[in-house]
Parts: sequence; structure tokens; C-alpha cells
Amino acid sequence: MKALLDRFAAAIDDMAGLTDYPYRDRQQAWLERLQLNLPELQAVETLAPGPELGYLEPPGAPVAGPALGSGHAAAPAAAPRGDNGLDAALDALERAGRQAGLNAFISLADEAALRRQAGQAARDAAARPLLGVPVAVKDLMAVAGFAQTNGSGGPARPAAARDAPAVARLRQAGALVIGTTNLHELAYGITSANPHFGAVANPRHPGHTPGGSSGGSAAAVAAGIVPIAVGTDTAGSIRYPAACCGVVGFKPSFDAIARDGAQTLGASLDHLGPIAASVADAALAYAVMAGQPARALRGAPLAGRRVGVPRRYFYEPLAADVAQALEAALESLRRDGAELVPVDIAGIETSAGLQFVTLCSEATELHWDRLTRHPETLGADVRVRLEVGQFLPAIWYTRAQRGRAALARAMDAALAQVDVLVTPTTRTTPAPRAATSVAIGARDYPLHTAATALTMPFNLTGLPALTLPCGADPAGLPISMQIVGARGADWHVLDVAARIETLVAGRYPAGGMPGV
Repeated sequence: MKALLDRFAAAIDDMAGLTDYPYRDRQQAWLERLQLNLPELQAVETLAPGPELGYLEPPGAPVAGPALGSGHAAAPAAAPRGDNGLDAALDALERAGRQAGLNAFISLADEAALRRQAGQAARDAAARPLLGVPVAVKDLMAVAGFAQTNGSGGPARPAAARDAPAVARLRQAGALVIGTTNLHELAYGITSANPHFGAVANPRHPGHTPGGSSGGSAAAVAAGIVPIAVGTDTAGSIRYPAACCGVVGFKPSFDAIARDGAQTLGASLDHLGPIAASVADAALAYAVMAGQPARALRGAPLAGRRVGVPRRYFYEPLAADVAQALEAALESLRRDGAELVPVDIAGIETSAGLQFVTLCSEATELHWDRLTRHPETLGADVRVRLEVGQFLPAIWYTRAQRGRAALARAMDAALAQVDVLVTPTTRTTPAPRAATSVAIGARDYPLHTAATALTMPFNLTGLPALTLPCGADPAGLPISMQIVGARGADWHVLDVAARIETLVAGRYPAGGMPGV
């Protein structure tokens, strides 16, 4: 790997000259960041060339599932009160103010705005599935009446005139938006340590990371402020913070929820979805945001279900407490009648390289104008990540897309044998807030490697994936499992997750903090 870094060192100034990048005195910062990602870069460099076009976007598939009955999903955790549920939203606003030290929110609604929202919801007879339910929206999306900061610096932005479609659907269903949540800047990171708006705290374990990039959304749910929050997920940015905070996070199939009105990071990787206090809450929010009829989750016993267990890569390596919790959860599934089926996913070990080259290239191109004109408005970590994208050859991006096509085929083949896959969500429990690496056994791993290694494969392939708390280590830090389905089988994943939630109930308390 040193040889590859030496090649970068020799060529990096010329490459910056080719792109006419005006800040060429930052070579040391670039090389330090590239050194961190050398394993990923080397993996992609050594991929074999081929004649296929590659992976442009996940193939379209109807978002379908088993016949789950009719009517609405289970009632949200914060049941509306009064004619329009205003009291629940006002209570949520009070809780947000009382817990301002979490830095979960960038902006909060005022009482007058909430009353206007509630009045509109009450006038719309169709606005019933979420009537009066308080929700929070990641500040990466347009929310009428709120400035969309994207968690970044620069000049003050005006309030958005209209909602992103997913937000508009929430409001049409009666939800009341109490505020926009803090995040890792531009959604490009995993800690939610935001240099412009302050670091998000993990409400359950303040000394440990809340995860990112949707850290504020996960914290708002875990703190009991709202039962539902909206996040975005490019490599795990819904599922990783949900796992760190011990709540439910659902990344649907690619584009099952329209991304219009949300700031792009990686156009072929970004997903929108809910973070929630329960699977039922996540299912209801998903149905609304996707513009689908809400369905009742059966949560039937798993007898006859084939549950795929991909041991290679996903279960190796794991921290001992995570491994123990996952084995206990799998045993619960087996006792409930599920058949545990070993599966292997060809090429899964290339995921980190495919993800890094794809995201780094797409994000840098998207933000290039700002990077060259106003880099001072960016935090240090996001700036250098955007800068190094200019040094990745097009041949690597092309190989990465071809690798994604192969990985998608391998995922499809694995899921043709089983109903769902079950994996850990992360290799370790949430890291201490200042950590840059984590220990697994006798070896240290970079934090980014341990954080999203098990979530990113499903961004690369566009498959639906849900994280669910399933245990805790002796210190009470949450451990979560991930349930993955075939492309388009979003309701199938939710239904299976609803059953698993009952099987692991009590091992880690989902939802708000006691006494909040």
C-alpha cells in the first residue's frame, strides 16, 4: 500500500493543477486522508477490467410484499390528543427545549407556527394517519418555514418556500413538524460532530457517539422528543445513528421515497427514510413518505421463513458483546420457527472500496464549485474529503460501478434462496465520542471501517434494510441487528422486523428515555 501512497505523493500536485484547484498548498492534508483510505483504493485499483457497462442505478422494482392486510399500521408512540393533536406537538417542542444540550436540532418551530400547522391538518379530512404526531426532519431537506442549512456554513439562507415531497406528504397526513435536526455537515461523515452547529450528543450514553450523519434525528427519537424523525442514508446514515442510539432505522429500496428537495451527496447512493421508536412507527412513516397506503404489520411467527445468515464478512470480525447478542437473537428466531440458512455473497469484501470511490467521486463533482470558491465555509473534515475526490481516476470509478453490478447480482442470488438476510448493524457498540479507531479483539480498526462496513453494501445495491435494537453490552451500550430484503420488498422487511422486535423485546429498550 505504501507504493500506492508514494504514487499519489508524486502525482498529486500535477492532478490538482489539471483540475485548476486553487489551494494546492494542502498536499499534506490530502495525503493523510488518502492514507486512511488506502485499503479501499487498492481494492478498487486491482479489480479486473471488463466489457460490461456497469452499475448506473439499482434496477427498478415494484415496492411490494406479502399481503399484510388493510388499514393503518399500529398507532404511533405519541398518540395525538385533542381535535388536532396540537398538545402532543407542544409537549414535544417543550421536551426539545428542555434537552437543548443534545444539539439534536438546528431549528425549532415556534408555537404560532405549530398552531397554524395543526389548524391546516384538522381542516383536511384525509390527514388522519399521523394526525397531530410530532416529527422532526433532518436539516438536509426543504421544510417550508425553515432555512435549509444542510448542516453547513456560509451565508444565512432564507426559509424554504415549500416542503420536499416526502415532508409534504407527512404534513398532508397530519404530522406536525417541530423542527429540523442537526447532522454531520453535508451528511458527509459518521459522528455528527458539526463544526457550525455543535456536536450532537447521544441521549442514552453522552460519552459515546450518536452516529451520523443523521445523528440529530436519531437523538431526537432516542430522547423521547418525537416518535418519528426523517433521515437520509448514503452509507448507513440512518441505520448507524439509529443503532448507536438504540432505536429503529429503516432505509427503503432505492428511490422508494422521492429524494426531491433533499441535498444530494452521492446521487446513486442516497436514500430517504424514517428513524422511529418502533417498527410500527417506521412502517407508518415509510408508507406516508412513499405515497402508499399504510398496511397493518402482521408480525406473524417465523415458522417456514428462511433467514439467511451471511457469516463471511458480516460476522467476522465482531466485538465479543456484539457477537454474543447476535447469536442470542438468531437463536430466538430459530426457536420461533425460522430456518437459519448459511449464505455467501460473492465479492462482498470489495464493498468498502466500491463505496469509497463511488461516493468520493460523486460528492466532489457535486460540490466542486463551492470547494473551489468558498472552501472556508466548510468544516475541516468535509473539506478534505471533498478535495481528495479530484485525485481518483475515472478508470477507478468505472471499475467501481462494474463491481456494484456484480455485487447486486450476488445479493439477488443470495436473496433468491431466503426470505431475508440478518446481520449485525455494526461491528462494535458505539465508540467514545473522541475515538478515531475501535478495538475488535487484539486489532484496532479505523472508526469508519467499523461504523459502516455492514450497512454500505445495501446502499451500493439499493436493497431495503432495517436496523433494530437487539441487546446491550454490560455498560448498557446498544447492540443492533440488520434485516435486509430483496429489492422492492420493503413491506416484507417491515413485517419480518415487526416479529423480530417482539422476539428480542426487553433486551434493549426502544423509544424514548425513561422519565422524558
